[in-house]
Amino acid sequence: MKDRLLCVQKRVGESLLGKEQQIKLALACIIARGHLLIEDLPGVGKTLLAQALAKALGLGFSRVQFTSDLLPAEILGVSTFDRNTGAFVFHPGPIFSQVVLADEINRATPKTQSALLEAMEERQVTIEGATRPLPRPFFVMATQNPEDQAGTFPLPESQLDRFLMRLRLGYPDAEAERRLWREPDRRLALEGMEPCTGPGGVEEFQRAADGVHVSDNLLDYVRRLVDYTRNSRKYRFGLSPRGGAAVIRSARALALLDGLDYVGPEEIQGVLPYVAGHRLHLAEGEGAEADIGELIKAVPV
Repeated sequence: MKDRLLCVQKRVGESLLGKEQQIKLALACIIARGHLLIEDLPGVGKTLLAQALAKALGLGFSRVQFTSDLLPAEILGVSTFDRNTGAFVFHPGPIFSQVVLADEINRATPKTQSALLEAMEERQVTIEGATRPLPRPFFVMATQNPEDQAGTFPLPESQLDRFLMRLRLGYPDAEAERRLWREPDRRLALEGMEPCTGPGGVEEFQRAADGVHVSDNLLDYVRRLVDYTRNSRKYRFGLSPRGGAAVIRSARALALLDGLDYVGPEEIQGVLPYVAGHRLHLAEGEGAEADIGELIKAVPV
């Protein structure tokens, strides 16, 4: 298993240069059965990360370009009348894939954004009164433009909470960018990429992460972190029970990638900015991602 996990990280890293930490966190998000939101400027490799992860993991992939005129049926699917059989036939939309890239999700209207809510939470969609299960494993990776750019609709808190993690890729370092300019289009590397595993392997990773040990003392530490966010006047509202559980799930997956069979405080602190940053808001109304370091300092291990 360790070799396959390293293989995935290496092959994705050959396409997305200089972003080893972000690749590791994105893989941990999948292993933790979560969904990933990447917020950054266009052109830094958000779409490439999703494509490379799907390819390296051997999972089916679909991409939806979110625009202001996109309709929910274009994501979920639609039924049409077949004159030969005299019955309606359902044509599944791109949501029926193992890895779904919701590209520039905040360019769509709230009604279209909400089409993903049931799929992300329940791994199923209800269309025209019929509930249809989605493939397993199922993972949504959404990209989001900065909210100050034209034509964006901010994601509501209820939808942000469906994402286990939020990452930013940022600009590559000088050496990675020089290599990026010197070599051919990095997307060409995807065409010949051999998968390191398949759907069964991904579910094996997920079961292994479920078995990573979390001590009672560590649960108490997470409890103190959560209580601090709820009782401090710095935050408008604290982490929910689902937010606390997300920290534990993410830390288990990160420990597995580090070759550990237990979770330590380092894993909790390592995932906290990416799990809690989009769930917390400072009392002044700003996002709390930059304040997570102060939260970690304020709560003793």
